[in-house]
Amino acid sequence: MKFVKVLISLLVTAGLVYALNKPWGLAPALGPFLSPFTGLWQNGETTLDPKSTQTLELDSLKDAVTIRFDEYGVPHIFAKNDFDLFYAQGYITAKDRLWQMDLQTRAAAGRLSEILGPATLAMDQQSRRLGMGYGAEANLKMAITDPRSREALLGYTAGVNAYIRQLSPKHYPIEFKLLGYKPEPWKPINTMYMLEQMTLTLAGRSNEIAMTNALKKYGAETVAKLFPNYPKLQESPVIPSGTSWDFPRLPVPRHIPPLLPGDSISFSKKPVGSLANRLPKEEGIGSNNWAVGAEKSITGYPILANDPHLELSLPSIWYQVQLHSPDMNVYGVSLPGIPSVIIGFNQSVAWGVTNVDADVFDLYKIKFKNEYRNFYWHDNQWKPTRKREEIIYVKGQKPYREQVIYTHHGPVTDSDGTSGDVPNLAIKWIGHEPGNSFITFYELNKAKNYDDYRKALSHYVGPAQNFVFADNGKNIAITVNGKLPLKYKEQGKFLLDGTSPSDDWNGWIPAEQNPFVKNPPRGFVSSANQSSADTTYPYYINWSFAPSERGIRINERLQAMTNANADSLRMLQNDNFSVLARTLLPKLLGILETTALSPKEKAARIMLSNWNYENTPKSIAASIFETWFPLLGQAIWNDDFSIPETPMEYPSRDRTLYMILKEPNAPWFDNVGTPNKETLQDLVYQSFKASLDTLTAHKGPMSPEWEWSKVKAAEIRHLSRSIKPFNAPPLTTGGGSSIVNAITKRKGPSWRMVVELGPTPRAYGIYPGGQSGNPGSPYYLNLLKKWEKGELNELIFLTSPDQKVPHLTSSIVLKKR
Repeated sequence: MKFVKVLISLLVTAGLVYALNKPWGLAPALGPFLSPFTGLWQNGETTLDPKSTQTLELDSLKDAVTIRFDEYGVPHIFAKNDFDLFYAQGYITAKDRLWQMDLQTRAAAGRLSEILGPATLAMDQQSRRLGMGYGAEANLKMAITDPRSREALLGYTAGVNAYIRQLSPKHYPIEFKLLGYKPEPWKPINTMYMLEQMTLTLAGRSNEIAMTNALKKYGAETVAKLFPNYPKLQESPVIPSGTSWDFPRLPVPRHIPPLLPGDSISFSKKPVGSLANRLPKEEGIGSNNWAVGAEKSITGYPILANDPHLELSLPSIWYQVQLHSPDMNVYGVSLPGIPSVIIGFNQSVAWGVTNVDADVFDLYKIKFKNEYRNFYWHDNQWKPTRKREEIIYVKGQKPYREQVIYTHHGPVTDSDGTSGDVPNLAIKWIGHEPGNSFITFYELNKAKNYDDYRKALSHYVGPAQNFVFADNGKNIAITVNGKLPLKYKEQGKFLLDGTSPSDDWNGWIPAEQNPFVKNPPRGFVSSANQSSADTTYPYYINWSFAPSERGIRINERLQAMTNANADSLRMLQNDNFSVLARTLLPKLLGILETTALSPKEKAARIMLSNWNYENTPKSIAASIFETWFPLLGQAIWNDDFSIPETPMEYPSRDRTLYMILKEPNAPWFDNVGTPNKETLQDLVYQSFKASLDTLTAHKGPMSPEWEWSKVKAAEIRHLSRSIKPFNAPPLTTGGGSSIVNAITKRKGPSWRMVVELGPTPRAYGIYPGGQSGNPGSPYYLNLLKKWEKGELNELIFLTSPDQKVPHLTSSIVLKKR
């Protein structure tokens, strides 16, 4: 009997060993993950020892490198040449963020399915069809030809790989263990993929199909009224109105009437990975930046601030670092996978960026000779297409193969429905334009003055950014910068004719003629993704920008500001005032005063009447308004523009506000789906009631559960989106999409920075999360609480590796093997 029990025990043990060490379907083996020797237990970390100094001997270095760490885990890198500097940056970034670098590179390259299986095949198809690889390869060719970017790329790559080579399986980041794969060597093209991914995020959205459908249904006159090329109600453009354009203007291409397909473009049968599956640009992907001049500053020098608004994730999209070499000393944030500092400051200058939202993503309808698509009609002749074979390896399945057709416009990715499911829409996108945008940041990192800033910007291709600047020469400036196509007015607002050279991109706006201003009389510069310039600017950049409210509020505050210091600008970054509510709510409340209300509705109206328009975390009025306004917009436009199989663009917020405030009898207030004729008053009350019903359904009767932070429920998720224990704890935040403090449910200030220029710069900054991408590290979430409260950390700007200052901890010395 004992022998039988022993045998059963042995069999059970053997079965468990077999089961735990065998992958099951797409799931990796659990045994290595749970092992105390190689599994998750090995990923725990402790805080840095202030007295420890570690020496590492590594291949490829030219000289010794010293890395000092501060109490927040930020590395301060001191090297004697640029190759070693970027080598060390690559090494230390990989140490903290290797899985993030791997995942984001795979996403851009269309290689997620290699590790995640068929669930991500559609995403990979989309990346391949968009030509992400084509763009990355074109940019790599340019970067390698410049000795500065070549050295940076090769040094960074060598540093990342030096870290990967010394990793044993037990020290792999925990996500590699969970997904059952190992890090692969880093390549220079990976950096180009990271730049492509950022270009896609900030300049990879298209609404031409939706606009063309609206044009087809309502006609040019109505569409011109509903979709104006400049806000009708209010705007405060990036370059102040009245700025003169003192340059010889290029002839603008002749305006071409928009292409109208025979039928509306329908996506009732969406091909996998198609444009139709891509979300339109969301509000919240934007940023704020500004600089105040010496005359407004208590220090007598300019002060600069920047807070880019992106999806909030763990780890952060950014990575803090200081880079010091014989001709460079710069501090700021980098993007993991890209050498240099992207937003930051040095001894003499500071700079920051916000998205322009230029129209650099256009769709062209292509006419093929036949179903083989070997030739397409353009400029009265048949031209040959090019074919690029894309092979996507899929975990657990055979590889997926597809030939993507390319015209001179770009890849042909989708169908407008007139050719069945055969793709006939080509993309012209700035992400395919060869360039070396890296040099812009390389030169900014070393810049000394305004002239250096302007020279650095001349190399930049995209995505177009508003580069704010300040220097110790007491200059401030902002430039709407990027390689901007020279277009006729509204070119790209609708679907373009791929057969006509008149619809091609015909050259570029000269870089020196991009909108910019230096030392304006008002004493400050700013941007918040609003219109780049007023209607006097001679070239077309786009017809649709971010709503104006953030820009208006920032400019109001800066106009009134005197004796500013860093804390003044920090407080402005945390401003919760709603210009939208100030503009609209009095009108809505006036309508409700003439409407019979229930006791619950009266209580809500009184609360809104007493509201100070501040979207504070505890505000119940903010919750009511922020729920009400979107429902009002839907009540106005859904019956006219919501046809699922035929998507149409909705009129903008500014146009909606203008109609409510200035055109109260507009026919669009009537719901064409009902026999009655609705009025503005009807829709205001119906949407008001619906907002209260919505809040009650989700949070119960009016109570503290209706507080704005609880209704908005902002959250920061782990990059995997699915490993909830790695998410941040619940947040208590105010703000909102139209607020300067632009925290929404999943987007917001991904990095806040304020820099006081002067003989010794003083800077402050923070992002949500921490330096480390390891959930088992004390530096994974150590900055979150301060960020949540709107506070900033002082950024330690060292001038030598042996400088004695508080808050420094351990050191690593890298030596040539």
